[in-house]
Amino acid sequence: MAKLEPSRDTEGKTYAEPRRTQRVQIGMSVEICATEGELFQEKTKTITVNANGCLVLLAAKVKRGQKLTIINPQTQEELACAVIFQGDYNSGKSEVGLEFSDPSPKFWRIAFPPNDWDPNERKRASAPTATTPRTNR
Repeated sequence: MAKLEPSRDTEGKTYAEPRRTQRVQIGMSVEICATEGELFQEKTKTITVNANGCLVLLAAKVKRGQKLTIINPQTQEELACAVIFQGDYNSGKSEVGLEFSDPSPKFWRIAFPPNDWDPNERKRASAPTATTPRTNR
């Protein structure tokens, strides 16, 4: 049986237990709708995304296990999800972890880096080089 390596997030932090999929820190517009309990519809942005869900900031009060729907406004795609994490409220909003009912990596329309990706080795734009203007002789 292959040994599972600790996982690394996009900031280079390592975790003892391997993650199911790579997390990517990206602020993408989404709409969250309650499908049970107190109904709400809220536009927000993601903090991180992965093939299994995301972390968002919500003003709406939700409970762990609550069923929600997430909408990608770019594609109008809707997915069922559930609250799996809720942070403390701060300035009227809380970090909320959402898990898709089924893994859906294509929901985000981004390419996820491979599991062995080292964020310290990512390509960076090189600085422009100074050039001497040509003169006609």
